[in-house]
Amino acid sequence: MSTEETEAPTKTTPEDDGMTWWYRWLCKIAGVLGGISCAVSGVWNCVTVNPLNIAAGVWMVLTAFVLFLCEVPFCCQFIEFANAVAARADKFKPWQKSLFYCGMALFPVFLSFSFTTLFGNAIAFATGVLYGLASLGKKGDAVTYARLQHEKQGYEERMTGTTNGAQE
Repeated sequence: MSTEETEAPTKTTPEDDGMTWWYRWLCKIAGVLGGISCAVSGVWNCVTVNPLNIAAGVWMVLTAFVLFLCEVPFCCQFIEFANAVAARADKFKPWQKSLFYCGMALFPVFLSFSFTTLFGNAIAFATGVLYGLASLGKKGDAVTYARLQHEKQGYEERMTGTTNGAQE
């Protein structure tokens, strides 16, 4: 074997972000449900004469398309670039997806604040929140936290010169 064959290129996998398999599926399911709610509410929002409502409805349908494209690309199998976009979206960090999804969900609400835009984008916004929570990382265990608290208490006692509340 040559050195080129033994040195496999290191590619980043989506598992590097610290998300468990069930949380990753929860985010994908929330993305699909958010896409469905945005699409239905966006089409309903376009049935009006107010231009701002129509613009918000078109943006909601666009948000639904992006959610489907990034989260479940097999729904867009007849679009040539769907797999490339989904592969690129999988390389994003969770906080980047969070900002992107929340931003896309908030724009129509600011454009035309109504019941349809608010509740139509709620699940898409929740998808962004789930990705944001994933970017915070895993919760620490109780043993490590207790040890840190004990060390902190000992340090504070040394600095103040007290032990158990009594002056030395």
